[in-house]
Amino acid sequence: MNAKQFLIVCRRAPYGDSFAREALDTAMAAAAFDQRVALLFLGDGVTQLLRAQDAAAIGQKTFEKQLGALPLYDINTIYADQAALEQRHFGADDLSLPAELLDLDAIIALIAGSDITLNF
Repeated sequence: MNAKQFLIVCRRAPYGDSFAREALDTAMAAAAFDQRVALLFLGDGVTQLLRAQDAAAIGQKTFEKQLGALPLYDINTIYADQAALEQRHFGADDLSLPAELLDLDAIIALIAGSDITLNF
């Protein structure tokens, strides 16, 4: 079987709906079946990557802990929208995982070069 390059695009904030969790579940499932998986965080999705989150007040697990499972599935390719981080006054040091920051042209090229792109 030939491995496909999956790109999971995360566009939503980590709390308030299930999209962020579903994106991670999809990424881990694809990786479990020996597919190559990368995650791209765009717009509000970059907030999923922020360190020092505390979701106890809303009765949920902190998303940072859930992201910590990605390396167990050999998912180590993480990209973040540089402009979205800057608009929210965040930088690479604010992220819980190392991520390659991309500009718009690099994001377009990344999406174009992926075999399968899924948006959440």
